[in-house]
Amino acid sequence: MRHARRRIVQRGARIAAVGGLLCGGLMVTHAMASEPSATSRAGESSTQAAADRGARLVSTLGTSRTAGSWIAADGQPVVAVTDTGAAAEVKQAGARPKVVDHSMQDLKSATETLSSAPRVTGTAWAVDYKNNEVVVRADSTVSTSDWSRMTTLAEGIGDSVRMERTEGTFTTRLNGADALLSTGGRCSAGFNVTAPQGQFILTAGHCGPAGSVWFADEQGTQQVGRTITTSFPGDDYSLVQYDTGKAPGDNIVAIGGGQGVRITGVADPTVGQRVFRSGSTSGLRDGQVTALNATVNYPEGTVSGLIETTVCAEPGDSGGPLFSEGIALGVTSGGNGDCTSGGTTFFQPVTTALEELGVTLVGQPQASSPTAQASAAPSASASQGAAVAPGSAAPGAVESVDIPGTAGTLIARLTDPRNVGPGLLVIAGSIIALVATRYIRTEQDRNRYRRQYSQSWG
Repeated sequence: MRHARRRIVQRGARIAAVGGLLCGGLMVTHAMASEPSATSRAGESSTQAAADRGARLVSTLGTSRTAGSWIAADGQPVVAVTDTGAAAEVKQAGARPKVVDHSMQDLKSATETLSSAPRVTGTAWAVDYKNNEVVVRADSTVSTSDWSRMTTLAEGIGDSVRMERTEGTFTTRLNGADALLSTGGRCSAGFNVTAPQGQFILTAGHCGPAGSVWFADEQGTQQVGRTITTSFPGDDYSLVQYDTGKAPGDNIVAIGGGQGVRITGVADPTVGQRVFRSGSTSGLRDGQVTALNATVNYPEGTVSGLIETTVCAEPGDSGGPLFSEGIALGVTSGGNGDCTSGGTTFFQPVTTALEELGVTLVGQPQASSPTAQASAAPSASASQGAAVAPGSAAPGAVESVDIPGTAGTLIARLTDPRNVGPGLLVIAGSIIALVATRYIRTEQDRNRYRRQYSQSWG
């Protein structure tokens, strides 16, 4: 369900931090992510080594004999298999087999049937590797008749599909405050990326239409850049090009107290992996990857290829980075709930966005695809070291964030908990920009933006 397209868009949204900004907290429930390949992972942690081992086994045995892999609570890789012969191969390779009824081919066929049915806003589905099923969820906006129709469809597919209701609503987490009205909401940047044409901020695609302008001050007088490429719905990513043509520095994710985590690579996530998200509204939060191949039907449209997690998010967090052990994994798309009651949050995989946009992370080797930015998969012997529980994973290597000059003053103000709640902003480089159009001077301006936004998104 991924579409290799390269579109250039300009969107306006409030940036909480440049090069690691979190977009308005948009949450999407539509996506389908494929089982990550071993070569798309980066880093040397035991969690990643376990994930690599499981991914290699899935690739070797094929989708007709396997149904995904994940990391168990004790840190060991688990591979779902459909026959005893495959189970023996998995065990011999040092991983843990789990014999299941449905292959990945069966599960993907189920999601394709769901996707081909008439669209129902407020529904989402994802492949649950651990329970060997496709879970279909409906939020509080889905009517009884629509739920009944989808239940009938699921029953026709078979016992590989489980239906459940969920609280709240699946939404893109744009902040509708007046400060963001001219651009559709406050958003945060994900990561700094580069291409032959220049350097950009990678963020969520739903933050605004083409032509949006990003600013570094609340009055909207210091322009940082413009969105030149976007993909939403379908996918959920966009590029904001720096006016100077160059990012102010490498990718560093701020974690408060003048500290940050340097992003050293990019990879696909693994089910069971502990991950971290940073956002301009709710700060640094963590949770677990629960599913891949997620699809969400937002009011604005359907998004596919998303990562499903238990990490919470709120309006204003959209576009912000998802990472673990210093590895970039995704940008915040959408979901339901909040950071008080909890909820589900979906992320656009970074690997997909980089590949389709033809860009790489700033500070990483130039390559034709994101997989080349990751280190080679560890050998079997290296992968079979002592397992470490995924819950012990950390954001990454922590270092001081030194931002000199007036930019530092702005950063300090933005990251002050008195100003932005937890105040955690993601920093990709040495300068952080706040996208702001706080004062919309006339009702005519408001109406003009609403018309433009409506025409752009349909």
